[in-house]
Amino acid sequence: MSDLIYEIKELIIDALDLEDITPEDIQDEDPLFVDGLGLDSIDALELGIAIKKAYGIKLDGNSEESKKHFYSVKSLHDFVQNVRVTG
Repeated sequence: MSDLIYEIKELIIDALDLEDITPEDIQDEDPLFVDGLGLDSIDALELGIAIKKAYGIKLDGNSEESKKHFYSVKSLHDFVQNVRVTG
């Protein structure tokens, strides 16, 4: 597991106060919403704020592009990594 993947999993757990869940419990490619981790729209808002604070990334919460980034830990990782590289 890459450092950034692990960091994002910890961010999700901390930001959403997910008790009894460890980073190892979250699968990289499983959906974060509905199926998979089972997050909801309020969780999405809180996670978006946490991502913005942690990585300085501005997100448009209503865009289809942002929804794609929040599909899984892997998609969040790819998004953050891409923003870091392209600035």
